[in-house]
Amino acid sequence: MRIALFGYGKMGKMIEQIAEKRGHSIVAKIDETSEAVDFSQMDVALDFSTPDAAFTYISTCLSHQVPVISGTTGWLEKYDEAATLCQAQEGAFIYASNFSLGVNLFFALNEYLAKMMAPMEDYDVSIHEVHHTQKLDAPSGTAITLAEGILENSEHNTWGLVGKSQNHDIPISSERIGTVPGTHTITYKNTIDTLQIEHKAHNREGFALGAVMAAEWILGKKGVFTMRDVLNLA
Repeated sequence: MRIALFGYGKMGKMIEQIAEKRGHSIVAKIDETSEAVDFSQMDVALDFSTPDAAFTYISTCLSHQVPVISGTTGWLEKYDEAATLCQAQEGAFIYASNFSLGVNLFFALNEYLAKMMAPMEDYDVSIHEVHHTQKLDAPSGTAITLAEGILENSEHNTWGLVGKSQNHDIPISSERIGTVPGTHTITYKNTIDTLQIEHKAHNREGFALGAVMAAEWILGKKGVFTMRDVLNLA
């Protein structure tokens, strides 16, 4: 499989290593300073770029009939536009806030737990996430996905970042410490007891592996998909 990398930071470099180990080739490494791109040489594109560049990269790939896997956060106000373009072009597109296989299983577990806890009105739910100091956005895209999973499966209405907004059903707290790859904790608590589920990444390799596996899965398909489809969790 011939892979083009849109964005060649830490994640792009790790994807390159894993893709080559799995027998694939990297045919392009594209950033905002790159010159003309030959889309005919790509079987699939992986976008881990920047919020400002992501939508342009995604839409251009779709317009050239190149399937796109995107893990860039911060551009999602244009997600519906990208999905509509994908359908119009009969293309293939996957966006995920986190491609880790474990995290996506955690997403499903979180939603199932939210359904179980929905009748337990005396429990308060909260989300805590910890990442490395180079991660500037807060809360993380993964924490937002977790919050949205709870909202969709309970009577909770809103989420908000602790310190920036108040009186939300689901408070999210964020820490930036050292080189932590990513830890997300869901807590349900009342006066009697506490129930928690947690995902802790040991390194970033799982994120890159999941993205490459998503690229392998999407070849030959048409439509807008998620990691639930890749992992057959639907």
